[in-house]
Amino acid sequence: MKLSTSALIALVGAASSASAFTGLSGSTANAKTVLSTADRMSGSKGTGEGWLAEPAAPVNSDASLQKTVEEALKGATFQKRLSLLGSTGSIGTQTLDIVDACPDNFVVDALSAGGNAELMAEQVAKYQPKVVSMSTPEAAKEVADRLKASGYSGPMPEILHGPEGIDAVASVDSADTVVTGIVGAAGLQPTISAIKLGKDIALANKETLISGGPVILPLVKEHGINMLPADSEHSAIFQCLQGVPEGGLRRVILTASGGAFRDFSKDELFKMCEEDPRAVQAKATTHPNWDMGAKITLDSATMMNKGLEVIEAHYLFGASYDDIDVVIHPQSIVHSMVETMDTSCLAQLGWADMRLPLVYSVSWPHRLWMPYKPLDLAEIGSLTFTKPDHEKYPCIRLAYEAGRVGGTMTAVLNAANEAANEMFREDVGLGFLDIPKLIEGAMEAHKADLKIDDVQLDDILSCDAWAREYVAKASAEVANGG
Repeated sequence: MKLSTSALIALVGAASSASAFTGLSGSTANAKTVLSTADRMSGSKGTGEGWLAEPAAPVNSDASLQKTVEEALKGATFQKRLSLLGSTGSIGTQTLDIVDACPDNFVVDALSAGGNAELMAEQVAKYQPKVVSMSTPEAAKEVADRLKASGYSGPMPEILHGPEGIDAVASVDSADTVVTGIVGAAGLQPTISAIKLGKDIALANKETLISGGPVILPLVKEHGINMLPADSEHSAIFQCLQGVPEGGLRRVILTASGGAFRDFSKDELFKMCEEDPRAVQAKATTHPNWDMGAKITLDSATMMNKGLEVIEAHYLFGASYDDIDVVIHPQSIVHSMVETMDTSCLAQLGWADMRLPLVYSVSWPHRLWMPYKPLDLAEIGSLTFTKPDHEKYPCIRLAYEAGRVGGTMTAVLNAANEAANEMFREDVGLGFLDIPKLIEGAMEAHKADLKIDDVQLDDILSCDAWAREYVAKASAEVANGG
């Protein structure tokens, strides 16, 4: 296997702003300049500045390390009962693949979906959940009708619909783990309901922490649940942090595929946006590596997905924004890395298969045998890493800015992005480069009403609604040549 020079630089962390060993002279290496073990803090500065003392994931503390060891020593003969939000989507169907591969370890107690009644009926017949929810009463009725028409003879689940139905699926008594596979801010309320009932969260919904971080973190602490990342990048970081002691984390390095326009220069992309917006629209909704939903695929093209992941990494692992970096890695084999205080870099590698992070989120800290193709580094040949161009991808900059501001600003960033993303895909007349402009406009307009302290769920939901309305109005003006 051959690593390029840039790959080696990224993997050893030599390109970071943190210094490598500099060598202290005898006159400076004394008690005044060297921190004791008890005083050492996380981060590149070793001060813990900007870091969260109690992040959402069970990492970076003596208590979480002890919890991990205790869970691991229980052995891999466990059985978990799952509630799955978004069962007919990409996350949902791949989670059910894991259930199929490990039937002794997982039982499905509840399922929710949007409008795909045909697939939901098939899932009900196979997994026999207790509770099912669809987005509309019509879809819920169709599920019931399909089950009856198929001659289904198993126990009929309670079939619900709407937000109340999703909440019921997240809250079903018997489930101990909720997989949040629905996209957008719609996942926030059911996740809160599950946490309050003491259920672990396999977190595949970025917006739960991006929008709701100020509300979610206190609830995680209060109810003592485990928030376990189910997306590839944060799962990679989480896996790398297993066994890293309190104060041992220096830096988080998120990898990005680069999305649909990774092989375009900034000038080439901007020229294409001006001369052939239709081609840009088609390409922006096709991912080069992953089979994902339309919204996430477009977020990858703008690289807002990586900006959102920066904010999520802050809440999950406690790292300050100064200690979270992004590198573009086109092969999508290194799913992310951490740098420890001694400047060692730990990376998690695997094929571009969402089932790998999903299985760890529902089996942590155990390692289950899975019938997947093993990684072959010789087959890959080379791994490359480059820095993202923040002028080409302004959404990354916007996410860092929103995260550093904190409070309700990240909720506005997320909602504005969801709205702009949807309108671009619906072809209302927005250009690709209008997406970050609309988001930045919403952030600027929100400064007058920004709330930093004592943020409540109602504040987040209000800001979410406001940002969507702002983008809708602004989009209409852009589409009309305003």
